[in-house]
Amino acid sequence: MSLTVSVASLPRQEGSAQPWVDDIPAPPDFGLELLKVPEGSPMHIDLMLQSVSEGVLVQGSAQVHLVGQCARCLRDLQYDHSEPITELVYYPERKAAFVEEGDEEVEEAQEIVNDSFDLEAILRDSIVPNLPFRPLCRPECPGLCPECGERWDDLPDDHHHDHFDPRFDGLAALQQQMEQDQA
Repeated sequence: MSLTVSVASLPRQEGSAQPWVDDIPAPPDFGLELLKVPEGSPMHIDLMLQSVSEGVLVQGSAQVHLVGQCARCLRDLQYDHSEPITELVYYPERKAAFVEEGDEEVEEAQEIVNDSFDLEAILRDSIVPNLPFRPLCRPECPGLCPECGERWDDLPDDHHHDHFDPRFDGLAALQQQMEQDQA
């Protein structure tokens, strides 16, 4: 899915501006392994498109609903998230001039093609890198017991596992034999 935004009605005169507000469905694979925007869920996009000498300055915000799992205890997570958006989309002739001058950063920048630009790429570049790579249900989440895999939050304070060193198995067998001989 590619979401294009038309700037045909935006005058190229510097300072000209127009709002662009819409609720759009989230594209597939919009997020990280443990936290993402579910495909098709509504994303509220509120932007101001402003003409500048290089192209169109896209500023505003995106409100999305995130779902995922805590990286420590695997508890399900759901919350709303707002991310600011600021991106410059270049006019083709301005981008070409910057590239000719040796500006390597501009080579990767978006440009306006047929009076429109790809909003999905801007949203991905603004939202996905700012999502937590290891989302937590709360900062002090203790995670899971490494022995039984249960959440520490669900276990009693005195929860523990008896650990026997396998090097002492021979002594344990000797102790058991001695106890049987005494009985």
